[in-house]
Amino acid sequence: MDTTNPDRIRNFSIIAHVDHGKSTLADRILQLTGSIAERDFKPQYLDRLDVERERGVTVKMQAVRINYTANDGQNYVLNLIDTPGHVDFSYEVSRSLNACEGVLLVVDAAQGVEAQTMANFFLAQDAGLFVIPVLNKVDLPTADPARVRDELELILDLESEHAIEVSAKEGIGIREVLEAIVKRIPPPASLPPPTRALVFDSHYDTYLGVVAYVRVVSGYLETGMPIMLMAEKRRFDIAEIGTFSPEMTPAKRLGPGEVGYLTAGIKDIKQLRVGDTITCRDNPAPERLPGYRPIKPMVYCAFFAAEAENYEDLRDALEKLALNDAALIFEAESSSVLGFGFRCGFLGLFHMEIIQERLEREHGISLVATAPTVVYRIHYNETDVREIKNPSEFPENRKVLKVEEPFVRASIITPEEYMGAVMELSQEKRGVFDSMDYISDQRVKLVYYIPLSEIIFDYFDKLKSCSRGYASLDYEYEGFRESDLVKLNVLVGGRAVDSLSMIVHRDQAYYRGKRIVEKLRKLIPRHMFDVPLQAAIGGRIIARETIPALKKNVTAKCYGGDITRKRKLWEKQKEGKRRMKNVGNVEIPQEAFLSVLEIKKDS
Repeated sequence: MDTTNPDRIRNFSIIAHVDHGKSTLADRILQLTGSIAERDFKPQYLDRLDVERERGVTVKMQAVRINYTANDGQNYVLNLIDTPGHVDFSYEVSRSLNACEGVLLVVDAAQGVEAQTMANFFLAQDAGLFVIPVLNKVDLPTADPARVRDELELILDLESEHAIEVSAKEGIGIREVLEAIVKRIPPPASLPPPTRALVFDSHYDTYLGVVAYVRVVSGYLETGMPIMLMAEKRRFDIAEIGTFSPEMTPAKRLGPGEVGYLTAGIKDIKQLRVGDTITCRDNPAPERLPGYRPIKPMVYCAFFAAEAENYEDLRDALEKLALNDAALIFEAESSSVLGFGFRCGFLGLFHMEIIQERLEREHGISLVATAPTVVYRIHYNETDVREIKNPSEFPENRKVLKVEEPFVRASIITPEEYMGAVMELSQEKRGVFDSMDYISDQRVKLVYYIPLSEIIFDYFDKLKSCSRGYASLDYEYEGFRESDLVKLNVLVGGRAVDSLSMIVHRDQAYYRGKRIVEKLRKLIPRHMFDVPLQAAIGGRIIARETIPALKKNVTAKCYGGDITRKRKLWEKQKEGKRRMKNVGNVEIPQEAFLSVLEIKKDS
């Protein structure tokens, strides 16, 4: 089969809300087309990371090449790019869509259109892709395909008669989905040379170096070909080229419209960036392909190696993960308590948890993570405006005009009976009501503007709790708004600990400070001297706890006799404790830094 013929190629992606059956549908497609042998098959086949399989959530896009013989007898090449469904990984979705011409929009036939369904649909619509609606889980007793078809028309303005009813679990309707891909998704546009290929993802291999995932837009790529990375003007020769079938399978050539990988002995991971354009060195393209919009991290957290000697290992691990996850950024940071580490930027708290777990499991590094924070904007005057990512940068002794924090536009879809509880929760989190729309007789869409600092910690957990799991959430960055914010300092033994400080709303400062010192009192071990724990705003102490000193009975050896002998021993002990208090250091365990996050979750 001539795989270089673009008319026989279909590039598509699967998008859906979390847990609507996207990975299961991909499994059935791979099985039906014989892309994987039955002995090699395992559920969630394209979820390669341990953390994905254990949590049941896709966090990384995966590409796979499928050979399919359609009902008309023609052979087609289908390039499937599997995508995540969680809101924190929407950047992965947007990158995969740039390598496709169409998408399967999977909707749970029981739950209907959810918040992330809408968000992913609009991403595909903005990219100009053809959308095929797929109603999954039609075999469930609670499935209501007719209602979901109405929601598709009402909410997304999709023609519901073209929706395909399937059960990915039972293998029902999979052939119809494949036929729809072949007939309804357009083939890639056939563009004339010179060679241009988009790098839409990459990973680091110990033996091969950087492996670039590419979509050839025009021209071709082949083994031994001299290439140039247009962003940095780097020059290499292709060492190996191939496709994902579904494992990395070497090939001689990739033609226009094809998706695959290439290696070129790139050992420095900084030399290749996701979104770059690869062209032929002998006949270079005049300009690059449109890349990806620069990603702006929403949440910041500092990672420190538990063992100081692992600092270099942590840096290497972060560089390799940043190659595999373009949304991760990091910069060096130091702490008086924790030593040298890195302040990392993430798209959300779940993104942060995944990166931390991958660092610990894939690279064997024990980490200490500080409490996550967001970017704040400080206005010193009308012209001097600065952004801070670290609470230690917050001005305490300098007058400021105003302080702003980031807000997001949160879209919540919930059954009508839980609407009151959701509205109450949103107001507790300092949310500003925007709109309310009935998307069906029983379901309501609420829109609130909520501070990002409230969203990232526990809003989603409490939303699921107050709606019994039926509400869904999607949010997008809206901008900065003025807030009454203060820096809450935590002092241990009279010394401020930067890694425990945080920026909070003034109304919540006392409660947060009181909870922190109470928690630290339980976590920090007792010493030979009293350890005061204080929470302060500026120079004002708002909460205090004391860890009492360990007691040693120095008079145990005295059996009766004059009391002055015991008094001398007590005075000597008292003087020793006073001296120790002046020069002694307080050991703060790792759990104490994690307690700050737990306190925010409880609040």
